[in-house]
Amino acid sequence: MTAPEAESLRVQPSPRRRPEWRTQAPVVAVVAAGGAIGAVARYALALALPTAAGGFPWATFWTNVIGCAVIGAFLVLITEGLPAHRLVRPFFGTGVLGGFTTFSTYAVDIQKLVDHGRPATGLAYLAATLCAALAAVWCAATATRRVLTRRQR
Repeated sequence: MTAPEAESLRVQPSPRRRPEWRTQAPVVAVVAAGGAIGAVARYALALALPTAAGGFPWATFWTNVIGCAVIGAFLVLITEGLPAHRLVRPFFGTGVLGGFTTFSTYAVDIQKLVDHGRPATGLAYLAATLCAALAAVWCAATATRRVLTRRQR
């Protein structure tokens, strides 16, 4: 093998790039911090609205409805209204609201209602949460969009 051939086979170093973890670490950190805040807020609401065995789980219901309303307003604000830092959405949307709202507790609450002989209440809770959460996100997004439109005039 000649010297030029050997040189062409030598692996060229790639340009220096930041390791993937260094670009993702701030995102992971803000999601974790936001998640802690959201989980504490959810726990506080659960303490404020305790549910009796077999009773309607109002705390989880209101947690999910409020969380959906806030995310509807928040997403309109950051996508159509205010410029936001790249970490705002992961912190607040994924972290805080992800820690605050809860699908798993919603599912467990339905199962508990069924286990306590209240399948009709479980079904009502399932449907009411879905309908109220969808209505909340739509109403909040629509209202926020209207406020932004009026401010821009």
